[in-house]
Amino acid sequence: MVKTKSLRRLSLISCLAALPVCAQEPRLSEVAANSVPLEPPATRSASDGAIMTRKDARTITLKIPAPRGQIVDREGAPIAQNRVAYQVALQFKQFENADRDFVVNWARTRLDSLQPLVKTATVKSDDEIYDHYVNRRWLPLMVSGQIDDKEARKIEGKLSAGLILQPIYVRFYPEGELASHIIGYSGGVGKLPTGPINFNEPLWEETEGRAGLEKLYDAQLTGEPGMKRLLFDENGNKLLEEQVKRPRPGGTVVTTLDLKWQKLAEKTLREGCRRGAFVVLDVITGEVLVMASRPSFNLNNFIPRINDEDFKVLENDPAQPLFGRAFQSAYPPASSFKPIVAIAALNNGTINEDTTIYSPASLFIGRTEMKNWSKTPEGSINVKRALARSCNTWFYQVGIDVGPTPFLGLSRRLGMGQRTGLPLIGETPGLVPDDAWMLKNEKRRILDGDTANLAIGQGSLLASPLQVAQAMAGIGNGEILPKLQLIRQTQDARGRVIQASLPERKDYIGADSKAMEIVRQGMSDVVNGPGGTGRSAALSYTTLCGKTGTAQWKPSLDQRLAWFAGFLPADNPRYSFAVLYEGRPGEVVSGGRMAAPMVKEFFEGIKDDIKDIIAPPKKALIVVEETTETGEGASAIDPENPDAPEGVTLPAQPATTPLKALPVEEPKAVEPMDEPEDLLDGPKVTELPEQPSAIRALPVGDDEVIEGGIEEP
Repeated sequence: MVKTKSLRRLSLISCLAALPVCAQEPRLSEVAANSVPLEPPATRSASDGAIMTRKDARTITLKIPAPRGQIVDREGAPIAQNRVAYQVALQFKQFENADRDFVVNWARTRLDSLQPLVKTATVKSDDEIYDHYVNRRWLPLMVSGQIDDKEARKIEGKLSAGLILQPIYVRFYPEGELASHIIGYSGGVGKLPTGPINFNEPLWEETEGRAGLEKLYDAQLTGEPGMKRLLFDENGNKLLEEQVKRPRPGGTVVTTLDLKWQKLAEKTLREGCRRGAFVVLDVITGEVLVMASRPSFNLNNFIPRINDEDFKVLENDPAQPLFGRAFQSAYPPASSFKPIVAIAALNNGTINEDTTIYSPASLFIGRTEMKNWSKTPEGSINVKRALARSCNTWFYQVGIDVGPTPFLGLSRRLGMGQRTGLPLIGETPGLVPDDAWMLKNEKRRILDGDTANLAIGQGSLLASPLQVAQAMAGIGNGEILPKLQLIRQTQDARGRVIQASLPERKDYIGADSKAMEIVRQGMSDVVNGPGGTGRSAALSYTTLCGKTGTAQWKPSLDQRLAWFAGFLPADNPRYSFAVLYEGRPGEVVSGGRMAAPMVKEFFEGIKDDIKDIIAPPKKALIVVEETTETGEGASAIDPENPDAPEGVTLPAQPATTPLKALPVEEPKAVEPMDEPEDLLDGPKVTELPEQPSAIRALPVGDDEVIEGGIEEP
């Protein structure tokens, strides 16, 4: 269960529901005292009231909206919670024979005095004022927006008689922009009623989830409202006020996100790119530890509601901060797709670990010249070297030899071309084409030129950063594709677990373990081998496997993407990741120069966390069978110091000799290699047809065979 100080705050906030609707202005210092439900005389109850012949007698039943439940990270740190706020309200007195002008003037005098005190004071027409007095004078009329505790204390002593501070609770996102595309926001169900008072109408505006987890888990986050009854006599004086039912807060949604890691990932994106995404997954459990998109937006701007002008600014921003690039956008995966092609080729025997293929600077497929990112030939190289150097011409040839069906089928088993199943709104399915799709959209089957282009992650192939990280989790796992998890558990208001997620298999990868191991070695060479394109991601404390990628994205704008994806540690993968960098029009980008350094920055920043998680177990204390003179038991002996005093006597062991545990060495740090000579002017490539926009995340139906891809270290 998640037990945190923030979770316990809910019980304090729920006490607000017990605050009386006062006819006189309360002092903030009195709030705590008034939070205790009133104990009416035993001989009288508000439910016993009757409407007398005088029109001012009333029995009023009101609903007390329940606090929304919290959304927290995996350790219980709050991401969405509630806090106390206030609204200034006009509380009418009971006037004898008051006409419209008197009531309006009485209200206007107090509203005018409020204007210099509160910036959020609302404008009320004469009709609104008088209608409220006629139909609802027993209840306060809200005349300001929400103000915080500091501002409320500042103006408390300056309010005119008849103006009160009405405490309420509102949604609050303590981290502002953090994971905003995932968490979402809540908003008011509707404005407070006007006209005659209805049975069980709310004391203040109720809220509901409008986006993200707030919307998808609205039922779990919405609590049970309470009920309050008020009794007024024929003179309009309040006789009784009692709370019939306490509100029950909503439950808690515990996500798999790590707040510390998410903060660092978003900071890394802010410092490393203008637009991009960062995803980190657990290879074993499938849990999402990080899912960040840049740019983002402040969730608190939507509380209690965002005005049309501010929303249009966000909606029309060219950077599209409302768009979650990590899971809503589909991009060409570029060379991050090459490990999948390599696994397929090894798995079906097209190549083996030692097969070498001559890889020129360019080659012709039909009458189309397909180029490598390098101006010089790579020579005869094997699969591991092809991955380390990200050689396009090697993958053109191998892709055609394998054929599109094996490697496209493997990509589907690794989760591409379909939604992950996470509770996300607007997640893209991406696209893995087949002959049926090509016939429908391109009026032809997949040809050799298409196959060569798909083999380097270009053409009509599309994937989100989340899907690329998921595929890397499958490669790191080696046997299965874990089902991704974003929610660890949901709890009720008392912290009892209602639902919990367990690790599940989504699909079998169906590839030979030797093929997987060879590709993992090649991905290690990308970062740690000579001439590898991702050496700028090398870590000081463990061996990271990765794959760079540079994609043609919007050729008409001369705009490209940089990728770096992979997993760590190399010998026993635990975490997979994918980082995307959106280049500006005309910007020369590469995965090795833009995306890989962000990976290094992030994982070095959580070095201590990762080292603790991946550290090998301590050396086992070896139990040596040793019979005493009495034949009772054996003793624990330190194998590295057999002359040391014996430890605590252990119970008698079986006659068979126990197996000795092998000592495990600490992983050695890999020194980063020198940077290779780079093509500073960028590769010479043939213009590609327009790719689907990351904003639309839809495939375009008029793609042509692309004449070569790009990749730079």
